[in-house]
Amino acid sequence: MGEERFLVVRLGSLGDIVHTLPSVHALRLWFPGKQIDWLVEKKWRALLVGNPDVNDVILFDRTTWRGILESVSRLRAAQYTTVIDFQGLYKSAVLARLSGAPRRIGFARKYLRESGARWFYTEQVAPPTCHVVDQNLAIVESLGAEKKTPRFPLWVGGEADRWVRLERTTHGVKKFFVLSPGGGWTSKCWPAEQYGHLHRRLTSLPAFAGWRGVVNFGPGERKLAEAVRLVAGEPEPLLLSTDLPQLMALLHRAEFFVGGDSGPLHLAVALGTPVVGLYGPTDPARNGPYSVADIVVRNARPEETTYKRHDSPAPSMRSITVDQVVDAVQRRLGVSE
Repeated sequence: MGEERFLVVRLGSLGDIVHTLPSVHALRLWFPGKQIDWLVEKKWRALLVGNPDVNDVILFDRTTWRGILESVSRLRAAQYTTVIDFQGLYKSAVLARLSGAPRRIGFARKYLRESGARWFYTEQVAPPTCHVVDQNLAIVESLGAEKKTPRFPLWVGGEADRWVRLERTTHGVKKFFVLSPGGGWTSKCWPAEQYGHLHRRLTSLPAFAGWRGVVNFGPGERKLAEAVRLVAGEPEPLLLSTDLPQLMALLHRAEFFVGGDSGPLHLAVALGTPVVGLYGPTDPARNGPYSVADIVVRNARPEETTYKRHDSPAPSMRSITVDQVVDAVQRRLGVSE
């Protein structure tokens, strides 16, 4: 036991890394004096800054062969005894194998996006059907770790927090909420114009008098944000494109968040911000807000559940009404008209 050295492989993405944080915390509690490192893509490094459960963050640069070879060389030099692959893709499983660790743990075939990844593991775990956070926890429980209250150790940097304060001061924003119309796959997104109508309704309610909406958008999503503002009315929502540290600070300061099944939603939950999640094709029992206090709006029938990606909002997303979302926001915050 004295020589145990762990490597966690979860390269991306935003929501998936957030969902892995409780497992690494549980691993740290069970192995308090052991080396626990995390291999992650460079773009997500801010999610692990200041994490007390991780000894070393190894940045994986897949953009060049030199970067890949340097990463592999560093992994082999560390002489890990156990690698846990939470990603379940060929690239993550191959990296686990190339690390040279004699023990490599991943999910069983049913739970893998790329089923062939299992051939690179020495052990496979078949978790119960449940939320992704709990599925991840099942892996470290197979190592003996105890399931405790999940913890999401996220650090909001001072520079990013100052940026949010400056934006609020510049635009005269006091209390604000975040609307997030993006979501990776268009089929799990609520139409952008509906967010605009939602903003108009919320800011007209006495409970939210003087509040402003902030529309967060990522790369390639500016048109979505503009479509929200086009129908949002006065006061206009503030459109903000942020880097990852700024997004963390923004969500941390927000009064509440409304969005679909996306990385920003899961990040908001982990930061303790009240959330209303809008769900259609994806199952909130598996991918919903992890906090029991948060509220999900979903009209989809069980047979409509799918993880296939399409380039237009699913009918189950289009069926969500502004009235439903307004009601959910009021219930989440405990306010009435």
